[in-house]
Amino acid sequence: MRIGTGFDVHRFVDGGELFLGGVKIRHEKGLLGHSDADVLLHAICDALLGALSLGDIGEYFPPTDDRYKGISSIKLLEKVMRMINEKGYVVGNLDSTVIAEEPKLSPYKKEMAETIAKTLRVETDKVSVKATTTEKLGYTGRKEGIAAQAVVLLIEKSA
Repeated sequence: MRIGTGFDVHRFVDGGELFLGGVKIRHEKGLLGHSDADVLLHAICDALLGALSLGDIGEYFPPTDDRYKGISSIKLLEKVMRMINEKGYVVGNLDSTVIAEEPKLSPYKKEMAETIAKTLRVETDKVSVKATTTEKLGYTGRKEGIAAQAVVLLIEKSA
C-alpha cells in the first residue's frame, strides 16, 4: 500500500467557467489556470503521483505547454491514472476536501464523487468529497480563491 497527499490553490477571476471535481459549477467567477483550473482534480493528481514518488502535476502538465491550455482536468486525471495502473496499482480510496467560502458545494458533491470515481475506475463509495470554509479567514475567507486537498490510498494489483 502507498499513501499520497495533494494540495492545490487557484484564484478567482471574473467571468469564465468554474469546474470542481470535473463538474461545472454555477458561479459568477471562474478560476485562473492554464488548464480548466479544476483545483480539486489537481490536488487529486498530486496525491496519486505523490503516493508513488512520481513527482507532481506540474512536471507532467506544465503551464508553459500549450497542449494543456484550457484542457479538461478530467483528461489530466485520466493520464495520471494510466501511469498509476502501469506501475501496478489501483486506488483503494480517496478522501478530499474543497476549501471555499463560495460557492456552496452541497448540491454538487455527489456528482463530483461520481465523476471522480468513474475516472479513477472505482466504486463511488471509495471517493469522499467534502467542502468546508475557513470562517472568512485568509484568502479563501476573503473569497479570493479556492483550495483543495486530497489523500489517496493506492493498493498493489493482485498478481
